[in-house]
Order: sequence, then C-alpha cells, then structure tokens
Amino acid sequence: MRKSSVVPVWLPWPLPAGWLVTGFGEVGDQRTGARASLVALTGPSLTEGPADLLLIAEEPGIGLGAAFAGLDGPDPGEGFDAGPPNAKIAVLGHPTALWCVDGQSDRAVYAGEAMGNWLWAIAWPADAGCMIALAELSLLDARDHELDVPFGAFSPRLED
Repeated sequence: MRKSSVVPVWLPWPLPAGWLVTGFGEVGDQRTGARASLVALTGPSLTEGPADLLLIAEEPGIGLGAAFAGLDGPDPGEGFDAGPPNAKIAVLGHPTALWCVDGQSDRAVYAGEAMGNWLWAIAWPADAGCMIALAELSLLDARDHELDVPFGAFSPRLED
C-alpha cells in the first residue's frame, strides 16, 4: 500500500506511549494508485479507557475522511476553517493547523491541509480528541521510511 499511494501515509512517530498501529487502508486502484490513505491506531486516551484514532490523507473530493466523520459531502464543508485553528500538529516538522469539524457526537473530528491534500484526524470516543490537541503529535510520511512499527489487533473501525 505505501509505495502505490499518491498521497502521504501519515504516521505519528514516535508513537504516543502505549499506542499501536491497528490497520491501514486506501482508496484507489492499481492504475492510478491510492488517492486516499488511512492509518488506524489504538491506545490509552488522556481521560479514561481505550481510544481509536484514524489519520487520513486524501485528495479533495474523495470523501474517505468525510465518511468516517459522518458527513454528507466529500470534504469538510464551507467555512470549517473560519477562525483560529483548534489544534496544531507537526507534519514533516512543520506546524499544521487543524480545525474541529461538526460530525457525529460519538467522535472528535479535525481537518486541515498538508501537502495539498486533506488531513483528517478522527478520534473515538469524542473526548479522546483532546489528544490531538495536547499530545504534540508529529507525523511523518510512512512511504519514505522503513520503521519497526508496533502492531495491535485489527481495528474494528475499519470493518464497516
């Protein structure tokens, strides 16, 4: 998957303490390559219990992030980035703005732009979204690195 992806395969590195990679996904075909990539992670939330996190990179109009966010359209929607960002994370060493996107009440949804593509961070349960703002995540593009990634059981978030 990584080598055929046209978009980045975002992976927080180093992983936050106690977190494991629980799946990868993509949207695309063999002819054009992956136009959207997904990395699933599971670990302890900052509040209580386990949490799930999906990091999605996609070309505009694909709709993978919006589908996981519970939105009707393919993108975050008009005006989602009005006002100051709600979080910043490091993407390839550069601060990248993310804004909260209204979606379903059971999850926290953040969206922004990195390298000309949508960047989505979607966390379950909703209060686990504070990790995106507080954990000082640093994303790298897994296509460019050979890493010894710790894996956990396959994420049930990817079964639908």
